[in-house]
Amino acid sequence: MAAGKAAKTAAERAKARKEKRKRKRVKTCHCCGKDAMFCWQCRCGFAICQDCMYDNQWGMTCNGITWYCPDCGDSNGYGNQ
Repeated sequence: MAAGKAAKTAAERAKARKEKRKRKRVKTCHCCGKDAMFCWQCRCGFAICQDCMYDNQWGMTCNGITWYCPDCGDSNGYGNQ
């Protein structure tokens, strides 16, 4: 009986972990304010969704390999190199 209760507790903990991980994945874009499953993120906390990055790419990158954070000016990679 105790083993069944412990297994249930472990299952509940796993479910809580999974929900917590899911919650973290949805980010809010700093440009459009929409929630997105994927955002480009800077170490300072700035996040921009893929649509906004595409629209604003002309001002955020000069080489297509890195982008510059408009908040802190730090260079971030696109992950394509």
